[in-house]
Amino acid sequence: MGDAGDCVKQEKKVVFVTVGTTLFNALVRAVDTNGVKQELLRKGYTHLVIQMGRGSYNPTKCNGEEGSLAVDYFTFSPSIADHLRSASLVISHAGSGSIFETLQLGKPLIVVVNEDLMDNHQSELAEELAERKHLYCAHPQTLHQTISDMNVDSLLPYPSGDATPVAKLINTFLGFPDD
Repeated sequence: MGDAGDCVKQEKKVVFVTVGTTLFNALVRAVDTNGVKQELLRKGYTHLVIQMGRGSYNPTKCNGEEGSLAVDYFTFSPSIADHLRSASLVISHAGSGSIFETLQLGKPLIVVVNEDLMDNHQSELAEELAERKHLYCAHPQTLHQTISDMNVDSLLPYPSGDATPVAKLINTFLGFPDD
């Protein structure tokens, strides 16, 4: 017969990382570090799912045994929206189209700016969105500290009435025409 502790199942809390269709190995490497994974585990997250885009770096898979964070990854999937809906926290590349959907879903969000893709003006986008208090912003090298310092209870819910300005902002900084 097992321990009483065996009967208590920890709630599944998924962190979904998305880089869109770009190549952002620096973000995938950052979330694959022991420090970031341990910090996510300390914050109560149980699973890490990474959508790698066109990246070539393969994270370390783990099934979550022995008190570790379960880690899985994939390159592309038509079910990105399903991952966003089931996530407890989303970490997104600043150029990803997932930002707006994540905000609409009211999910905690960390936007990671890639200095190598500054032609997309990602830092300006991240700074503007950070001022809205719906998310956190980081660089790959500051992701561990951002996760360590974050308090998802301090994030304000995204006001759905504010959708047009954010959509225009995202489209402007991603180089799409303003319709």
